[in-house]
Amino acid sequence: MSKQNPSYTNPKPCKHLADYKLRHGLNGFKTLQNCLKTTPYGRTSVSKHKSETPRCSLCFGYQGRLYFCLICSSITCSSHANEHSQSHHGHEIAVDVERAELYCCVCRDQVYDPDFDRAVVSKHFMDMPSNVNGVEGVVEESNKRRRLGLGLELEWKRSKRLISMADRRAKSIFPLGLRGLNNLGNTCFMNSVLQALFHAPPLRNYFLSDRHNRQSCRRRSSDRLCLPCDIDVIFSAVFSGDRTPYSPARFLYSWWQHSENLASYEQQDAHEFFISMLDQIHVKEGKSGNQDKDNRDCQCIAHKAFSGLLRSDVTCTTCGFTSTTYDPCVDISLNLDMSFCPSTGMTNRTTKPNENAIISTLLGCLDLFTRPEKLGPDQKLYCQNCQERRNSLKQMSIRRLPIVLCLHIKRFEHSTIRKMSRKIDQYLQFPFSLDMTPYLSSSIVRNRFGNRIFTFEGDESETCTEFEVFAVVTHSGMLESGHYVTYVRVRNRWYKCDDAWITEVDEGVVRASQCYLMYYVQKGFYYKASEDLSCLPMSPPGGESYLPIAGCC
Repeated sequence: MSKQNPSYTNPKPCKHLADYKLRHGLNGFKTLQNCLKTTPYGRTSVSKHKSETPRCSLCFGYQGRLYFCLICSSITCSSHANEHSQSHHGHEIAVDVERAELYCCVCRDQVYDPDFDRAVVSKHFMDMPSNVNGVEGVVEESNKRRRLGLGLELEWKRSKRLISMADRRAKSIFPLGLRGLNNLGNTCFMNSVLQALFHAPPLRNYFLSDRHNRQSCRRRSSDRLCLPCDIDVIFSAVFSGDRTPYSPARFLYSWWQHSENLASYEQQDAHEFFISMLDQIHVKEGKSGNQDKDNRDCQCIAHKAFSGLLRSDVTCTTCGFTSTTYDPCVDISLNLDMSFCPSTGMTNRTTKPNENAIISTLLGCLDLFTRPEKLGPDQKLYCQNCQERRNSLKQMSIRRLPIVLCLHIKRFEHSTIRKMSRKIDQYLQFPFSLDMTPYLSSSIVRNRFGNRIFTFEGDESETCTEFEVFAVVTHSGMLESGHYVTYVRVRNRWYKCDDAWITEVDEGVVRASQCYLMYYVQKGFYYKASEDLSCLPMSPPGGESYLPIAGCC
């Protein structure tokens, strides 16, 4: 089962801090708020008079750490802070002028107190407008998340019975659900995404438990072509136990009718196909549901499985005011961390990783995604506090994680100056188990405010942040003549889905591939799928390798 986020525990205060709070309560903390200022990067410090440089009251030095006494407001350096506390009884607690952190002059160390951190953090939000986009309704989303979990639990029971019946009819040594798809003419982009979605637990449970009934759909709708109906047909065929390669011709024709701009026999982008497919499912399945304009309340299976929420913080570099917006997403697009890449990383030839090559990591890409970005002079944004356009910093984070996390690696670069496109053949190292805790909004905001201990809006203690990879869509070759292949992970074994061919591969082959789309699912769903959905023998006696299933390509 998935582990919940570890709760934030408050360090025990020193006895001098406890004595201070016993004598003075929180009055000193509240008074100090008027003396705090926020830097453009979100840090807090004690405000200084513009015409004066703070100096130690004993040695008149101004270098190194300076501390502001909470009792008499005198300033001392790190060398004389203890002397000040000894000559003035009860003056043991001070505040670091540069960092606005509590300091015990007797213990000669930083001390932590949740009440002090709340006072500091509230200073940041004191002047913030109450109608910042996306703040309202966060707690309500947490309740909806719980209801979603209960609904998906019921789908497991129905899909388990259907798969168990079909599994007994299967004659292959491969696990159920591994069936090749015939290439209908440069349709490897479609086959690769479909193979990944076949093994996405929420999507599989939905269609195999007859949640979208084709007969009833045709009766209540006048549409001759329904993409969810055709998806339902494919799921039934793939999990029927038949191992001969399947031709998704009807699905392709239906998708062409709904996405006319992509209707051709030319090679298409797998990521564009994935987004287009989810959009069409939403258009059909979301008609009867009530949702707001950004689909945050949509109950269609596409958004139930893939919908997450991104947080964008734009901070004015002049006054430090932060504007926050929230945007729904069904995937996260990541730039490769090219700072660790060799200068020859951009090429039209496929390169194979070697032990001496410098590689990028998925964690590095996520760090780059959540790293503060300085917006250029031509991207100045209007600051509500300054009442004019200012230079600013932008930082992204993840407010709400989806059940199925799709990570899109940007491997295709388009140059408007050179008017050409090229592919980045950079090797990417990725983990099979992924912890998304460092990239949550709560973690990013706490780090921005100096790891202050305060309660974050909403309830994230019930959010599963641990994910397991179950499918990887890869791209090999050049931009104009490449090929898509999917590796799916079933009960910790990897299988290569190359159009009509299905073969078992070692995990080293998967790690060496050029990842383009990576599909992770919450750990609880991954292991529940492995436990509940019965499979046939995974390998024959003697450890013999599997034979590929051949078909038309």
